[in-house]
Amino acid sequence: MALFQVLICCFTAFALIITSLTTTASTITKPPRFVSKLIHNYTVGSAIESSAARFAYLNARLAVGNTSDDFRAGVIPDKTYHAYFLANISIGEPPVPQLLIMDTGSNLLWTQCLPCANSSCFPQTFPVFDPSKSSTYATMPCMSPSCHIFPGSRINTPCDSSNTCKFSQNYVDGSTAAGVIATEKLTFETSDEGTTSVSDIAFGCANNNHVTFNGQGSGIVGLGYDNGYDKVSLVTQLGSKFSYCLGPIRDPQYPHNQLVLGDGAQIEGPSTPVEFFLGLYFLTLDGISVGEKELDIDPQIFRRSTKTGKGGVIIDSGTTHTYLTRAGFEPLSSEVQRLAANAMLSRIDRPDLEAPCYKGVINRDLVGFPPVAFHFAGGVDLVLDSESMFFAAGPNQFCMAVVPSKPDDVSVIGVLAQQNYNVGYDLDAKTVSFQRIDCELLET
Repeated sequence: MALFQVLICCFTAFALIITSLTTTASTITKPPRFVSKLIHNYTVGSAIESSAARFAYLNARLAVGNTSDDFRAGVIPDKTYHAYFLANISIGEPPVPQLLIMDTGSNLLWTQCLPCANSSCFPQTFPVFDPSKSSTYATMPCMSPSCHIFPGSRINTPCDSSNTCKFSQNYVDGSTAAGVIATEKLTFETSDEGTTSVSDIAFGCANNNHVTFNGQGSGIVGLGYDNGYDKVSLVTQLGSKFSYCLGPIRDPQYPHNQLVLGDGAQIEGPSTPVEFFLGLYFLTLDGISVGEKELDIDPQIFRRSTKTGKGGVIIDSGTTHTYLTRAGFEPLSSEVQRLAANAMLSRIDRPDLEAPCYKGVINRDLVGFPPVAFHFAGGVDLVLDSESMFFAAGPNQFCMAVVPSKPDDVSVIGVLAQQNYNVGYDLDAKTVSFQRIDCELLET
């Protein structure tokens, strides 16, 4: 009996130790992780025009150079702009859902707010945010040390009549969004379909807008790089990492696209160095191959000039197609045309595109087409299958989703090339990672 009692005591002590360890383990603080579901609206006819408009914006932004108003340009809100992803983020208390265009090419988060000056509100899917109904809304005083870092404050009077910090976002197509800088509580989804909130996030409350959104988006969530001290971008306000996973773009019902912000972002897979320039993310492209054939391309054509700032390769969330400087585009286009001719595909002339186009259906007529790999520094490959390399340009026709840019223009890795990847940005480590994955697996 004594031995039995000893065993019981030992077992009880062991159980207490295990319980203690389990309790301790469960209280370990995980890195903050803020999740937003992404939706997209992909319409082929307008994607061509909108992608070209976006590409023009990126080059215009780089042409401005390091002026006193680095953040003056943002994304182009074009009425045919259908090739973007929208992040569902709720603002205020009580939370008001807003659909914000995910943009790695600008920094500021802004959303349309009431009251609209001069009836300047544009149509949007969700109700316009009314700051007077939020218990957590607070305007930023114009004397705040942070006021001068926001768009327009360097060239305009940064205060309004109420001594509140103002902002003004100007676009290369003449569109504008303006209002006040404020702080608010943002609410995000969690992986278990719950919610999590973060307070005192600086954002633009825009009530004087002249833009041409198509009735879905209510503003922009800028994911571009800032220096970490200004903390304009939502990325640096929440940490130093973010990731987005994009599933098949042609499937509007795909429910697993997601944006993750904070140091708990999904940073997996091989990583390649990233350079920050004027808020954009530049990668080092070393070469391109089609199947086992490496194309004869001098990697120097993909380098950014340190003297002029022109050229180079950026990765962007708002450009549909991939743009390559012509010296890189021509070898790729020639190899695609050679393979298409061997497969006896019928060529179609498209005056609006310099990329080769063909009669047929992608998943029927391009079965067995070799994958195209973009080789980045560090031995990192971004592999494009036929669904990423081509897009349906109309009934029974498809075109190559890579188009040429001018020799001095920037090259851009667009979202068609990024689909079926989780793309992770680590601003402290200065890397971008590519993980080929079904986004649904990230939710488990």
